[in-house]
Amino acid sequence: MPPIKIGLVGLGKIARDQHLPALGNNPDFELVAVASRNASLEGVADFASLEAMLDGAPELDAVALCTPPTVRHAQARLVLARGKHVLLEKPPGATLSEVEDLTRQAEVAGRTLFATWHSRHAPGVAPAREWLAAREIQRVEIQWKEDVRVWHPGQEWLWEPGGMGVFDPGINALSIVTGILPNAFFLREATLFVPENRQAPIAANLAFSDAAGAPIEAEFDFLQSGPQTWDIHVDTDAGRLTLSKGGSQLFIDGRLEHEAPEQEYPSLYTRFAELIGESRSEVDVAPLRHVADAFLLGRREVVEAFVET
Repeated sequence: MPPIKIGLVGLGKIARDQHLPALGNNPDFELVAVASRNASLEGVADFASLEAMLDGAPELDAVALCTPPTVRHAQARLVLARGKHVLLEKPPGATLSEVEDLTRQAEVAGRTLFATWHSRHAPGVAPAREWLAAREIQRVEIQWKEDVRVWHPGQEWLWEPGGMGVFDPGINALSIVTGILPNAFFLREATLFVPENRQAPIAANLAFSDAAGAPIEAEFDFLQSGPQTWDIHVDTDAGRLTLSKGGSQLFIDGRLEHEAPEQEYPSLYTRFAELIGESRSEVDVAPLRHVADAFLLGRREVVEAFVET
């Protein structure tokens, strides 16, 4: 089969750090166009807008959208209407209704819609899911803390409505937990800490429980300095499972059981090619639904102003 001709929309940090290398090493894809208002890519046709890219590169088979979630619905709708497959960076949209609409539009267009959750492709996640499948879950503790100034410098959209604030990384943890736990779980209470000069939270404490009553607690923080913390601990009737470093390491009772080099985005594009070949979509909104529940149910506390530098 000839490679899938793909266009990339948005050339920000995540596109340059992850999408471009993953595409460059995947023979299933050929990057033929990029769309960005402020950047270009040497050796690839560049356009100032998505509309210009679709008009100027009609040979495209697929489009990857790496733009902020608040603009992604209209963009994805346009791409699907033009008969192209769509890959959505996480989170797949600003609202659940938008993602549901895109799912319907993909069905009508007969094209693949892939709502990606890159952290589910971390090397320890699949073996963790397998190990937990036959265990009784007793307690889950999520610690997801990072420095926003390091990972999201100057990204003002992150603090606006729909930008999600600390839930932008926090949703990665939720994507893992919804992917590995054998039972559904539900938010019981939440506290969202919102800087007095911003619209989105800079930290959050969440308390969930599953149908059997097992507590699931999450602590998200955007002001972690020094070493970053991306850990999930699951206490079971057979011991404690820990996913550390964003899911790249799997421990059972403190013993390292699985570790491998990070290949999250290469794995995403391998999956995207599979879905296109099978003529089907993959859209799981469970992580986004938990974030929406937090904004619905959460108690808002105003904290000191956030200053970028």
